[in-house]
Parts: sequence; structure tokens; C-alpha cells
Amino acid sequence: MDLLPIPAFDDNYLWLLHDGHQALVVDPGDEQPVLETLQKLGLQLAGILVTHHHGDHTGGVAELRQSSGAQVFGPKHERMPEPLQRVGEGDRFELLGCTIEVVDVPGHTKGHIAYIVTVPGQPPILFCGDTLFSAGCGRLFEGTPAQMLDSLSKLARLPDDTRVCCAHEYTTSNLKFASAVEPGNDALINYAQEVMALRAQNKPSLPSSIAREKAINPFLRSHLAPVISAVNNFDASARTPQEIFGALRAWKNQF
Repeated sequence: MDLLPIPAFDDNYLWLLHDGHQALVVDPGDEQPVLETLQKLGLQLAGILVTHHHGDHTGGVAELRQSSGAQVFGPKHERMPEPLQRVGEGDRFELLGCTIEVVDVPGHTKGHIAYIVTVPGQPPILFCGDTLFSAGCGRLFEGTPAQMLDSLSKLARLPDDTRVCCAHEYTTSNLKFASAVEPGNDALINYAQEVMALRAQNKPSLPSSIAREKAINPFLRSHLAPVISAVNNFDASARTPQEIFGALRAWKNQF
């Protein structure tokens, strides 16, 4: 199975997973780059996975469904381009010889979901939409800090080698904030250098991994003393884990 990020808009990635014959695509906000990639590689689209309702994740769904006949999967509790198979926490299905498990990860939107793909002989893949970014997390447009903290904690429990496929190339800007939170984090310093080299060559910084994100992402590290100390310098009133996380997200919003 090959995993490809298809660039779209200014900074989106539409993830394509294929076996050389059939493919699935994740969050196709624009059908054109997907159609071009399918034609170039000689692939038939078999499935479309959608994580949440925002237009830059759903805009190409109807055209791709119509042109390919691919089955669409999307969250149970969000408005979606019909028809589709609605899925949520604990649902499992098979596609392209892979097992796909669905987890609820509210926070960015109320009904946001993520997909964990088990690929035979390869590390697992996490398609997390706008919940988890490398060195960051999504804005809380509809959910609460408590919901996002719980969602990220759930993802952090995945196997360390899980490939993290985020929907945006936000890594460089996220690393600037992460470095302000933990300036003495050696793993973060080294990763920032790696990402700088990749982006200088116009290469994607993604996928990341769960192990890497636990080492460098302040939103997965909000329970640790250095992050708590930094957050309290921003907001001395934050005490509980949810308050610390909420203050960290508020700090990022104005960074």
C-alpha cells in the first residue's frame, strides 16, 4: 500500500492510500487534484473517508462519488453530502484489504471523527483531519477544551509507530509556538531542523508519528511540568488539566 499526500488549496493535504489498482481518499475538499492523481497513476477510486463537515474537506465528495461510484464514509452527527455510510466510535469496516476503525474526536467540530487504518505488514495510519496537527491541534470552533483534551489523549494512546496524516501543512508555524512553550526540548529543536530542510525542498513534513508527537507536541504534553509552567506564565489562573489545555490553546490562538 502506498500513501500519498495530494496538495490542495493553500495548505491542505488530501490523503490517498492505494494498492496500485484501487484507492481511497481522505477529506477531498477539491475533486480536481484527486481526479488528476487517479488518472496519472491508473487507479480506481473505491472509497472516500470524511472526518468532518468543513468545506475544504467535503467540497469534492459529490463529484468524486458520481464519477467513480466510490462508497463514502463520514461522521454520524454532522451534515454531510448525501448519500453516505455514517460511522462513529467503535465502527469497523474493510476497504482495500485494510481494517478501518473509527474513533470520535470532538473538539474542532462537535462530530469530528478519525480513522485508524490497519495495513497488513505496515505501521498503522491515522487520518485525523483537523484534530491533531504535527506540533499542534485544531482550533476549537465547536467543541470545548475538555473535549479536545480527551480526543488528543485518545489518539496519544495509539501505537508509537502509527503514521499521523494531518489535513494541513501547518507544521512550520506550529513548531514556532511549540518552541516558545518548550524552548529546552531537544527533540523539538531537532525536529524543527528536519522540517525546515524538508520545506526548503518543498517536500511535505507529513506524515508524522505518534511517538514524535508525544515528544514535541505541546498539546499532547500539557500534563508535563515544563508545559504547565509555561502556560501559567501566560495564564496564572489555569489549574486543572482542562484549564491548562484551554489556556494553551488560547495562547496559540493569539501567538
